[in-house]
Amino acid sequence: MNKKDSIQNALDAMQNNRPLRAEEICRDYLLMHPSSVDHLRLLGQSLMRQGRLIDAEEQLRLALKLKADFPQLYEDLGSVLALQQRFDEAIPLLERAVRLEPRLPLAHKKLGQALLAVGRGEEADQQFEEFFEKDPESGIIAIGANHLKAGRKDEAMKAFKDVLRKNPENVTAMRYLAITYFRQEENPGEAEAWLRRATSIAPDYTAAWMTLGPVLLEMNKFIEAIECYQSAIKTVPENGHVWAGLANAYAQASYPEKSVETFEKAIKLGADTANTHMGYAHVLKTIGKQKQALESYRAAIRKQPDFGEAYWSMANLKVFEFKQAEILAMEDQLETGNLSDSAEVHFCFALGKAWEDKGNIDKAWNYYNSGNKKQRPLVTHSPLEMEYRHTEITEIFTREFIEKNENNGVDAADPILIVGLPRAGSTLVEQILASHSQVEGTSELPVLSQIATSIGRYRADRVGFPKSVVELDQRDWLGYGQEYINEAARHRITKKPFFTDKLPNNFPFIGFLHLVLPNAKVINARRFPLDNCLGAYKQLFAKGQNFTYDIEDLSHYYLNYDRMIKHWHDVLPGKVLDVHYEDTVMDLETQVRKILSHCGLPFEESCVRFHENPRAVKTASSEQVRQPIYTGALGKWRQYEKYLSLWLEDLEDVINELPEAVKQAAKT
Repeated sequence: MNKKDSIQNALDAMQNNRPLRAEEICRDYLLMHPSSVDHLRLLGQSLMRQGRLIDAEEQLRLALKLKADFPQLYEDLGSVLALQQRFDEAIPLLERAVRLEPRLPLAHKKLGQALLAVGRGEEADQQFEEFFEKDPESGIIAIGANHLKAGRKDEAMKAFKDVLRKNPENVTAMRYLAITYFRQEENPGEAEAWLRRATSIAPDYTAAWMTLGPVLLEMNKFIEAIECYQSAIKTVPENGHVWAGLANAYAQASYPEKSVETFEKAIKLGADTANTHMGYAHVLKTIGKQKQALESYRAAIRKQPDFGEAYWSMANLKVFEFKQAEILAMEDQLETGNLSDSAEVHFCFALGKAWEDKGNIDKAWNYYNSGNKKQRPLVTHSPLEMEYRHTEITEIFTREFIEKNENNGVDAADPILIVGLPRAGSTLVEQILASHSQVEGTSELPVLSQIATSIGRYRADRVGFPKSVVELDQRDWLGYGQEYINEAARHRITKKPFFTDKLPNNFPFIGFLHLVLPNAKVINARRFPLDNCLGAYKQLFAKGQNFTYDIEDLSHYYLNYDRMIKHWHDVLPGKVLDVHYEDTVMDLETQVRKILSHCGLPFEESCVRFHENPRAVKTASSEQVRQPIYTGALGKWRQYEKYLSLWLEDLEDVINELPEAVKQAAKT
């Protein structure tokens, strides 16, 4: 094959997202013509596209030895070094590129970025000005990106839309516009739409795929996210960071074994970062490999000593105790005063667990309380809005309304919902059920609340859930029930006749559930209120549960939860089975029989031996439910009693109404 055809074939392969094929074409030609600088440059670019930066550097340096006055080679080599964070080495190469050819706009931009990375701001500004002058669209995008970074979202959006008005196919502007919409939180669908458009125009635009992945995960579109990362891998098959994204998607989609395998490949391909090691540790924990998980958490900390989230993740194993050296390291990090708010919060919660294990309750409370006070301003929770919403639900879902609309939903009896409050023992109930031969344990499915709150979302009069359900007819109830079954099926793996849906926050939607799936079973996991609130206050949740970071918010939420459950018992007698954690740990077999009977399942001994079940468990209680039943968590609130006067007062009536056996067990 002659040189011209070989070059064209390699370029075509690159255009068609086949960098491996481009590499093969270049290497084949170089076997007979090792001095072809054009092929060496294309080989370097194909290796760069695959994420093989060291190999790309080697080929580009060889090309420069053969042709030392080729400006684009200096730009390419500078890019490769900058991608490796070797900015001091990249800068002189990029400077040489723009000296040899001042009309290379991207070389000016890359030089500006490298100069900025090493703190040479004024020189960076000069290069950015050159870049803006030579590439006006990119200049406007850069200005928009600066607005976005500074939190000026309206100005950022205007800049990106200005570019798109002039050039509707500028995929970089589309990506940044999508990021802007995504950060507004209420518009993830807009973000997805722009990124879909960008990837349809430029299927090899890896950055767009990598931005789309997290958007889809945030929208709980797990399967689509997996497909998204798989598309990115087609463009850069040797890029470890893309594989790490796929591994995270597998983990969130409840494919832990695939996630483990993919994380291992990601690390092997160079994604040797603190975040990758932590993600790998999370999924190892999920499948019960605690020792390996700890090794990976500690690898993350070695990569990034101020990584508070990794320390908290170790604490979150619950059955793990820190070494003294690790406690001192965490306290040293807090004393530096250089931590982000998030890192500081994570260190506080981890140290709370560390000192509780050491028996120093005062010190533990100080750290837990400090962590909660720092976390509360970082999250959004309106107690009055929540109370108003719950009141609306009880006013709509009366006994009369339910009787008028029931028997219209889907007859399926597959779902077993486990509701309650976090840290109330719902994972234990789930593990018991998932140990039955007829029950598949899935995970915390967001499906029910998403369907309910979607009703009326686009009505012109803005009437949403729960008022929007008043006008539903038989077809609607049937349709929403089928939608739940279809969406839940995406999270299922086996063909077992029943499955669990353990999302504690589903308790306000029990009435809606009954009307769309009248045969679904509901179990309400309960725990002595003071132990429950304390357990939640000591827990730093990955997302949601924003009511747990303030003592008053917690008792207020608990009272509203208790009121809501009483409402369901009143209007749907027998629908909800209360399972008290204290009863379960004091008399396991009796409670197992009670749970199985409520679900219409025959007794199986395996449910009593739930700790032998090797299934993946994603929640904070994952290690605890892998142990035989124990009573050590009963009455833990007693250790902290002097700090809990508000809860003792607020929750007194709820406590007095509890079964006597539960009260006695919690006071031991």
